[in-house]
Amino acid sequence: MTLLQPPAPEPGLSASDPLQVAPTDDGVSGHERRNRAAWNADADDYQARHGQQLAGDAKAWGTWSRPESELGVLGEVAGRDVLELGCGAAQGSIDLARAGARPVGLDLSEGQLAHARRLLLEAGVHVPLVQASAEAVPLADASFDIVFCDHGAMNFADPYRTVPEAARLLRPGGLFAFCHLSPIADLCWPDDADRAGERLVRDYFGMHRIDAVDEVVFQLPYGEWIRLFCASGLEILDLIEPRPAADAVSSYRDDEDRAWARRWPAECIWRLGRS
Repeated sequence: MTLLQPPAPEPGLSASDPLQVAPTDDGVSGHERRNRAAWNADADDYQARHGQQLAGDAKAWGTWSRPESELGVLGEVAGRDVLELGCGAAQGSIDLARAGARPVGLDLSEGQLAHARRLLLEAGVHVPLVQASAEAVPLADASFDIVFCDHGAMNFADPYRTVPEAARLLRPGGLFAFCHLSPIADLCWPDDADRAGERLVRDYFGMHRIDAVDEVVFQLPYGEWIRLFCASGLEILDLIEPRPAADAVSSYRDDEDRAWARRWPAECIWRLGRS
């Protein structure tokens, strides 16, 4: 588990600088390059738009920031080794470090990791950062007690690769938890729209890769998710479909989106155990 305890930084190099475990383009697929370019281009604007919401005092989930204290997704984190897939600016990992966890943040975007370094220095918290794809994590088997993702890499990486990777990285009895857009929302989201509508516009069967204008996202039918979890040695502990409060506000979504998400599940949180 040497990569989880990186050597002391070189003189003048922050301890929070990304751990370069492999060349950035080594084995990176076409959709990963496309998504990385999109996130690099948007990193500054993204953090300006959403950084305040993401930097809450406690871990929260999804676009409506449902508190971990209400949902109980991760449970006790103190003393646990935790990997965040698609950490962005590492706001979630910073919260976990303050709660006594030993988090590691992974992201493919150097633009997002630059913001993570800045926030870690401001917070005075040490979180090792890894620039790599969630489809091929350059860390040892059974290194973590918890692997989690909140609308990060699990949206933008192929689940047929990420789910087995998460299972590989977990110790026996470990927890894999991730929040992403629900299959129902994707079924109702036209390719040329910025929100889901009230009609089915996408085929359910065969759903996998969805090409947007600047990025590629991934989704599976519920049955396919379940079969993939089982094939990867994961046990389904819960499926949470968080519903925003009637007065919830979000930097990501507006009142119309909130009304939609109060009628149908816009997001889902899978909780999975490693046998």
